[in-house]
Amino acid sequence: MKWVKKAKYIDSYKVWLKFNDGIEGIVDLESTITNDRRDIFRQLHDRQHFKKFKVEADTLVWENGLDLAPEYLYELAIKIA
Repeated sequence: MKWVKKAKYIDSYKVWLKFNDGIEGIVDLESTITNDRRDIFRQLHDRQHFKKFKVEADTLVWENGLDLAPEYLYELAIKIA
């Protein structure tokens, strides 16, 4: 099982992540955030809101309650690495 240990905002919709197995990578969540039409995602189109995330419950969680599965984030991170 994979989980997020650390995260840091980079720019735009990019976030640096470190996982429990030591894998690190930058994930670009622009298409994830901007292509989903649900309100919870639309709220994060504003980058000021997007960059207000924290690591909680082993993944990224935003102030509006959105969280993304750590396995999804891991797959994105290893595709780029």
